Amino acid sequence: MDEDGAVDGNAGQALCLANLPESLDGSISMPSLAQMTGSLHIHQFYIGKLKAKQEQLFDSDPELGMLLDNVAAVLSEHAEVLAGDIADMDCDD
Repeated sequence: MDEDGAVDGNAGQALCLANLPESLDGSISMPSLAQMTGSLHIHQFYIGKLKAKQEQLFDSDPELGMLLDNVAAVLSEHAEVLAGDIADMDCDD
């Protein structure tokens, strides 16, 4: 994280990897392609919701509008990483 509290790309990937699911025997397993695709769809859904709300609030509460825009930007960056990981998994198959 930088001074502003933003997570850079490498830290974001580290956070993602730090939360990998564990199997019953305690070993870490990579999420399946279906799980990653589902996660990408959820990201895209919330990005759309945040942007729509940001547009509604921008005139009445520009500070909150900017905050929502920043959250949408962080989710968008994570969605790009997920999309790249999904593409890599598709190429491997």
